[in-house]
Amino acid sequence: MTDNYKNTLNLPKTDFPMKANLAQREPEMAKRWEALDIYHHLQTQRAEAPVFMLCDGPPYANGAIHLGHAVNKTLKDIVLKSKLMAGYRVPYVPGWDCHGLPIELNVEKKIGKAGDKVSSKAFRQACRDYANSQIELQKTAFKRLGIFGDWDNPYLTMNARFEANIIRSLATIIDNHHLQRGYKPVHWCFKCASALAEAEVEYRDKESPSIDVCFDVVDREDLLSRFNGDFDNIVANCAVVIWTTTPWTLPANQAVAVHEDVNYVLLTFDQRVIIIAEPLVGAVMMRCGIEKYTVLGHSLGERLVGLQLHHPFLDRQVPVLAGDHVTVDSGTGCVHTAPAHGLEDYALGIAHDLPLDTPLNDRGCFAADMPEIEGLHLNAANPVIIDLLRQHDHLLHEEKLLHSYPHCWRHKTPLIYRATPQWFISMEKNHLLDHATHEVEQVRWIPENGKHRMMAMLEDRPDWCISRQRTWGVPLPLFLHKDTDELHPDTTALMAKIADLVAEDGIEAWHDLDTRALLGDDADNYKKCSDVLDVWFDSGVIHACVLKARKELVFPADLFLEGSDQHRGWFQTSLLTSCAMYHVAPYRQVLTHGFTVDAEGRKMSKSLGNVIAPDKLIKTMGADVLRLWIASTDYQREMVVSEAILKHSSETYRRIRNTARFLLANLNDFAVDKHLLPLDKLLALDHWAIERARQLQTNVQQAYDNYQFHVLVQAIHHFCSIEMGSFYLDIIKDRQYTAKTDGQARRSAQTAMWHIMEVLVRLLAPICPYTADEIWQHMSGEREASVFLSTWYELPAEQAMSISADNWQTVMNVRDAVNKEIERLRADKHLGSNLEATVTLYADDDLKACLDQFKDELRFVLIVSEAQVLPLNKAEAGRVSSDVDGLTIKITPSRYQKCARCWQYRPDVGSHADHPQLCRRCICNCFEQGEVRHYA
Repeated sequence: MTDNYKNTLNLPKTDFPMKANLAQREPEMAKRWEALDIYHHLQTQRAEAPVFMLCDGPPYANGAIHLGHAVNKTLKDIVLKSKLMAGYRVPYVPGWDCHGLPIELNVEKKIGKAGDKVSSKAFRQACRDYANSQIELQKTAFKRLGIFGDWDNPYLTMNARFEANIIRSLATIIDNHHLQRGYKPVHWCFKCASALAEAEVEYRDKESPSIDVCFDVVDREDLLSRFNGDFDNIVANCAVVIWTTTPWTLPANQAVAVHEDVNYVLLTFDQRVIIIAEPLVGAVMMRCGIEKYTVLGHSLGERLVGLQLHHPFLDRQVPVLAGDHVTVDSGTGCVHTAPAHGLEDYALGIAHDLPLDTPLNDRGCFAADMPEIEGLHLNAANPVIIDLLRQHDHLLHEEKLLHSYPHCWRHKTPLIYRATPQWFISMEKNHLLDHATHEVEQVRWIPENGKHRMMAMLEDRPDWCISRQRTWGVPLPLFLHKDTDELHPDTTALMAKIADLVAEDGIEAWHDLDTRALLGDDADNYKKCSDVLDVWFDSGVIHACVLKARKELVFPADLFLEGSDQHRGWFQTSLLTSCAMYHVAPYRQVLTHGFTVDAEGRKMSKSLGNVIAPDKLIKTMGADVLRLWIASTDYQREMVVSEAILKHSSETYRRIRNTARFLLANLNDFAVDKHLLPLDKLLALDHWAIERARQLQTNVQQAYDNYQFHVLVQAIHHFCSIEMGSFYLDIIKDRQYTAKTDGQARRSAQTAMWHIMEVLVRLLAPICPYTADEIWQHMSGEREASVFLSTWYELPAEQAMSISADNWQTVMNVRDAVNKEIERLRADKHLGSNLEATVTLYADDDLKACLDQFKDELRFVLIVSEAQVLPLNKAEAGRVSSDVDGLTIKITPSRYQKCARCWQYRPDVGSHADHPQLCRRCICNCFEQGEVRHYA
């Protein structure tokens, strides 16, 4: 091609780079957003708009963010940015959970334990300083992900005003009669003389006594009526057998638990009759050295519930209860239940109002209730209790067992479960559980099984223990009578005054408080509670401390969005506190996502070496690619991530970016105010492309509204790669490059591309915000400073197309069939380029009628130099079948010359003496009024 002809082409031109370089370019865009103060700009711009309120569940202020953090924050941001594009005002106040044990442990490693090497006050300040350092670390990482929010004014549960509002929230709950005092088993270390949290517990091997114990049945006839079998010859006492490695807990036994769905057997040996679980008969008999036994009867566990038993050595009757925690993995299938010494035992005890007696003191020694073991440490009491069982003939078997057992991580000594006085929010006292379950029904759960999970967890839920014996936390600002342990009669009024003090000086106001200044002469009769609040209470009252406390926010929230484990955690604690305070759920919708796992389905773990750090991914491939992977994964399941999957996301990103670049490059001279054509002036193909963009926009907006992000990513990718890349943009290249610059044929294509670009950049913005705003800066025409200051694009009113969508789909199928045959011929060296092909289509009547609509322009759709359509019955030799019903194809190399400008092989090349290398169409486009197109 001569330079003169080259200069007549409308070659694409854009500064939008093909190579993304996201790791370098994204920080520049972030600085631009910061300069625009984009978050506050949006709040001002949308001041009168309807509000969409997402309440941020706080990450814990401890350590760098992991991939789970990135998933959670990105999903939230996608939701919020999609609501921005829909025209809402979208306030987003990020926050952090700042109190609690993990921070305490990190600080202890550095400066020692509170009250030991450092004062409690200095220790709390060190915890505060540590939490602040972690918040800054995480905040930087979240902002780098492209998250918009009020980063300069987040909520922190350790801020003075927040701490004060926590106290006010508790006061409201007390006013509503939901607080009560009780006992709950916790891990107890005798060396620490303190309760321990789970994080302070480690497991080591320990040798323990292993015993099988008989609990005689009170009413033998009642027992036998519950079994199927022949019992005429039974004369011995019948006993339910339990197995335990903690004989010292037997004095605290209050019940025996069975599983309702397990089969139990009545069997006899050596003049004994016992009841154990059928699946464990072999194991129990082998353990006890019993070779000969006879099964007398069978019964389901549910039929045994309510049976009364004699305690093996105390003057006490205990019931048989149903317990879901009972298994047949080991033991006897009948579980010794001491509510004061086990969490599952405690839950069963609460459900059935069992006594929570514990005869142990803080040092692990027995009180005077049992003369035989009075004053003995539990370890010394074990052999005495075993002897008592033997004396009463209730010891079936004894041996030693080496097993994993909880130990204090500081002292490396064995722990016990021990009931201690605690504060609880009651589920039943004022119908809190009823209110909560009612509210669950009013909420939209995404996915729907979230409602069933929440209901299952609320069903028979025990009271919530909100007190902790720790140093770093919001105090329980209660005054207890020194003699009766009763709350001060003016408790909530006093709490209001304490909250005001805390709002000024933080929790130190409570620790420094002069009791007499608040209580006057009554101070001699009262003591300050030394407990702190469970950190789940801190986060559970965010609805009160954030949503209701900030005028720009609204309550209840439109959405809570967290990992699926929060049905047990934040979703539940927020629900319970909100119902306890306001009798309403704090959220209208709850969305849960799965956890990140590797390609083999294993959870991310440092020990497994399969952890992928978000900052590492961002530094190599950019935040937008990471966000695209998150959006393209079905978050309702476990979210699988690997190098191969991330590479696939990179390729998807590249396809979308290249589509945007093609559109921008071919709009370089397009002035909207001058060149935009109405729909009725467009070529049929361009009109179709706009309608495909309209359908894409409808589908994607609907997917955003339904939180189906992987669906919309698939739709955008299919639109870019198939409908645009493989069809529309491929076809219009010839027209865009070779048609008259300002002719209708080219401006029609540019009009379609302009509309498509306006749609695509907005649909992409919530998923890939950096790239969308980069595209926005390269788009022509007057527009807002950022794509996020705009809303969804409004396409021209829909008009009927001259060629229907169904016919276009038929043409796409025909084109695929033609391309398949061309590729075969090229592979066999019978054909060069597509434009070298002359195509004859033999079609049945319906298909021929469809293809005939395009007249001579069918060749442009097929991207060949010549195409004709003949009746199927006129087919000649050389044709081949196709995947399209009613179609056969014949392709031969063109016999004409190639045009030096458009590269098509046309019979009129050389017909113009002054331009012998050009076809007639190119001469018209270069030197005359330009070609006229109608269809493609």
